[in-house]
Amino acid sequence: MSRDVAIVAFAQSDHRRHTDDLSEVEMVMPVLHEVQRQTGLKAADIGFTCSGSSDYLAGRAFSFTMALDGVGAWPPISESHVEADGAWALYEAWVKLLTGEADTALVYSYGKSSPGSVRDVLTRQLDPYYLAPLWPDSVALAALQAQALIDAGETDEPALAAIAARSREDARTNPHAQLPGARPQGGYAVQPLRTGDCPPVGDGVAAVILAAGDRARELCERPAWIRGMDHRIEAHSLGVRDLTDSPSTRLAAERAGAFERPVDTAELHAPFTSQEVVLRKALGLDDSVTVNPSGGALAANPVMAAGLIRLGEAAARIHRGESDRALAHATSGPCLQQNLVAVLEGETHAR
Repeated sequence: MSRDVAIVAFAQSDHRRHTDDLSEVEMVMPVLHEVQRQTGLKAADIGFTCSGSSDYLAGRAFSFTMALDGVGAWPPISESHVEADGAWALYEAWVKLLTGEADTALVYSYGKSSPGSVRDVLTRQLDPYYLAPLWPDSVALAALQAQALIDAGETDEPALAAIAARSREDARTNPHAQLPGARPQGGYAVQPLRTGDCPPVGDGVAAVILAAGDRARELCERPAWIRGMDHRIEAHSLGVRDLTDSPSTRLAAERAGAFERPVDTAELHAPFTSQEVVLRKALGLDDSVTVNPSGGALAANPVMAAGLIRLGEAAARIHRGESDRALAHATSGPCLQQNLVAVLEGETHAR
């Protein structure tokens, strides 16, 4: 029998360019304590815990086991981990609750990009035979995508600059943003992308709590019900993809039920301005939809947490009554290679 599952709490750290003074455990603990405070749950009350992070960013194997100290070593917990953005950890926890194996779940993710070059680290996602040996970094690949969009007549540099300015202006109301407020576009990072078209490099943590059925209503005045969620992946080779479109996002949205009724809010994980253009087209979003009211990944982009933050920000707007039906999107890999889409609703649309 199907169960209704909701996001009942969301918290995130302040996103900073450097956290040299903090270990992963010291970053994670305050955020975990905050989501537990919001619900009144203690560690022993949570049925399942799942985290997302990257050993490549940390520079050591099984680094997530150290961060578990932030959850607490006792009592023993049912725990899992994904070597991916926390959005995919949320997907695993959602499935766990749907099966009835738990009634509550804690999901968290974190990333420290500041110690090294995240642009170099992300090249390890590429095809190891043809692309990775050339070391094209994430910004160069995003620039290829942006140029393809410009050549196809789907955008231009002033339009991309407008996306950057809007996102960072919206971030003024987000106390956790790394880059609140508009900033100059600056010179080219990799043409046609200017520095303002690219995300900030920084460190951060996010966490959510999921609950099923009546338990969700006990823990949250207005739960954000997950009406559907799906993730799909493109071909690994960039040469066989149309970089001006994202069929995996469209398919994931269709499977999640995003096209059944209009949404009023969309939190899109678009680290580059050009990627918002692609996602808007794939998802059929017009000007009636409020896109990235939090500022999005252009205002704060902690790798491995930015996708989970999109789900958390969308849920938080439902919790506050600012949205009734929201779409949340997360991505991983170069040029929107893998995409996850979730549809969240407030109680007014309960079944």
